Amino acid sequence: MSVSMYDASTPVFLHGLSVLSAELKKAQAHADANGIAHADVLSGRLAPDMLTLASQVQRASDTSKSSIERLTGVAAPKFPDNETSFEQLQERIANTVAYISGVGPEHFTGCAQRTIEMKFGPLSPVFTGDKYLLQFGLPNFFFHLTTAHGILRNLGVKVGKLDYLGIAQ
Repeated sequence: MSVSMYDASTPVFLHGLSVLSAELKKAQAHADANGIAHADVLSGRLAPDMLTLASQVQRASDTSKSSIERLTGVAAPKFPDNETSFEQLQERIANTVAYISGVGPEHFTGCAQRTIEMKFGPLSPVFTGDKYLLQFGLPNFFFHLTTAHGILRNLGVKVGKLDYLGIAQ
């Protein structure tokens, strides 16, 4: 059985964003139930040099939509990274989902061989589309999902492995 580049990306990103949205709902409910300011939750981080929860959500959004754009050439929307509330972060996730959902399998034709060049300061890695997705796009996306999950756990939000996997009941 072969897996298409569409199947290896789009459903994975959509599932992860759905999980992130559900965990943010639990975080908001936890904050409300415990009298914790939403800003304190959204500014939570695991270490002083790591990004905040809000920034992790923004990076998960950026990574998923940028990956789809790099693979397909279909322009992704740009978001200004100015969300300061749960509602705004949920809207960003919804807008990211709308973009990704609108890029159909037909846009992925030949993308496994597409050359993708990145720029990170002095680093300029070059990937083929398949290597980009498997060695950068998906790992980076899951890094931000996992970090957001870890921040929530650290703040006392009742999320666990089944939440992260998207199979909690």
